[in-house]
Amino acid sequence: MNILSIKGSLIKKNEVENIESKDGKKWIKQTFLLKTSAEYNNQICFQLFGEEKIKLLEAYQLGDVIEVFFNVSSREYNGRYYHNIDAWKIADGNKEDSTEATNEENLPF
Repeated sequence: MNILSIKGSLIKKNEVENIESKDGKKWIKQTFLLKTSAEYNNQICFQLFGEEKIKLLEAYQLGDVIEVFFNVSSREYNGRYYHNIDAWKIADGNKEDSTEATNEENLPF
C-alpha cells in the first residue's frame, strides 16, 4: 500500500473537541486546515484523534509549511458515504526526506 502524504501551509487549527459516543466512550479530536499548491480545491481539512496525535500539531504555527501523512476512510450511512482524512504523522515540509538521500547513497554504481 502506498503512503499518502501532502505538503502545504497550515492555515487553521480548530479547538480540541471532547467527544462522547452513545455508549459512553470518550475521546478527543482536533481538526486543522492545510492549503496546498493545487490550482483548485486547494484546502484540505484533516483530523487528529487522541491526545498523542493532537500533540503532533503543537510544534507548528499558522503559516508553517508541513507535510501531513494520512489515511482516507469512508463509511456508509443511510445510502450516503462520509469520508474522513485522518492524519497520523506531521513533518516539517521544508526539510528534504532523508530516506531518499540514504537510498541514493546505497546505489551500487
